Amino acid sequence: MTRGGFEGLDACVHCGFCLQACPTFLATGDESDSPRGRIELMRALERGDLTADDAALSYHLDRCLGCRGCEPVCPSGVQYGHGLEAARARLTAVRGVSRLARLALWALTTPGVSAAIYWFARIFRSTGIPRRLAGWGRIRFALGMLAATKPAASEAAARKAAAIARRPLAAPSPPLAALLFRGCVMDGLFSHVHDATVRTLNVNGYAVREVAAQGCCGALHAHAGLIDGARELARKNVAAFGDGDEPIVVNSAGCGAIMKEYGRVLAESDDDRGARFAARVRDVTELLAGEAMKGPVPGAPLDLHVAYDPPCHLLHAQGVAVPPLKLFAAIPVLELVEVPGAAECCGSAGLFTLLEPEMSRAVLAAKIERLRAAAPQVVATGNPGCAMQIGAGLAAAGIAAHVRHPVELLDDSYRTAGRYE
Repeated sequence: MTRGGFEGLDACVHCGFCLQACPTFLATGDESDSPRGRIELMRALERGDLTADDAALSYHLDRCLGCRGCEPVCPSGVQYGHGLEAARARLTAVRGVSRLARLALWALTTPGVSAAIYWFARIFRSTGIPRRLAGWGRIRFALGMLAATKPAASEAAARKAAAIARRPLAAPSPPLAALLFRGCVMDGLFSHVHDATVRTLNVNGYAVREVAAQGCCGALHAHAGLIDGARELARKNVAAFGDGDEPIVVNSAGCGAIMKEYGRVLAESDDDRGARFAARVRDVTELLAGEAMKGPVPGAPLDLHVAYDPPCHLLHAQGVAVPPLKLFAAIPVLELVEVPGAAECCGSAGLFTLLEPEMSRAVLAAKIERLRAAAPQVVATGNPGCAMQIGAGLAAAGIAAHVRHPVELLDDSYRTAGRYE
């Protein structure tokens, strides 16, 4: 009999190494808000000692970011994320999903509906109003999140760059093929990152192709406990990308994390298509770094002080640590600024920032103060939720730094070097 992910918790020996790696425990000091404490709650849920409608159980599991920062420091190899996903699926089956969560999923991931909402959001952000009104209140913070999605270049420059991205690759040898995953939030609010992804991969020998009929990766649904919804979206993406062997390039850490686990998500299927799909998924920095980790083709100097904030689902869930650093190393003069606790969660965690704003802001506050002290010009991070959360925090705190995807910086370096002329 399958245990649905709870078996991932069996290795826990209560050693406590996870405590100092848990942002919510550091914020509250409550053992029940730590991985060790939540594991006991999840074990009690599986045994039946606690029921899914227990208010205290829901309270502490809902306050978990799901950042998986506890996993790399665990000497026993506890698969905390899988257990949390199983527990939330049980809670959701009994209590359902809140109206706010359902509204957010409907607005952000439903084809047709989301396209209209993202169109309006892009128009609104172009007015500059969201940036001017950004602040710490719930509405003002949401405006700051939207402002953080605005491309650094002007709209005219962005259109010109997009046209360049569509030009065929001119290379002395046949280019390698890669397929672009667009997703929902990335495509709706960060299409400029897709353009930069295509251009930089072209320079590094890849011809990037579009794939029709793809859609949301399912990460937001899985985090909310809607595992059946996540499974259906996974099936659609597996079918859309087919059975080839071309790498599937992803520039959203959250999307990449769940897509690399499609084999587990679709484990009940009759074939291994989910696992074969997962084996093809690569973060854009992994492709740019290359198999031998030599790094991308060097660009022109950029005189910037950059703080790299590794997304939890890239560093902890995917284990991708070195490739982004190889990307920065390909940009002469650029200086990486050390920020204590950079690998700690920013508090975004998908819908968490919307559903648990108090805890989300408490986790973010420490990061923002460390960034204030480090004083970078740019904060680079490879996940849309992180970019929006940190960007909103910087704006609310009156810090002038901007948030950008690492591949955007490499794109600027290549443009300065004349590689797109």
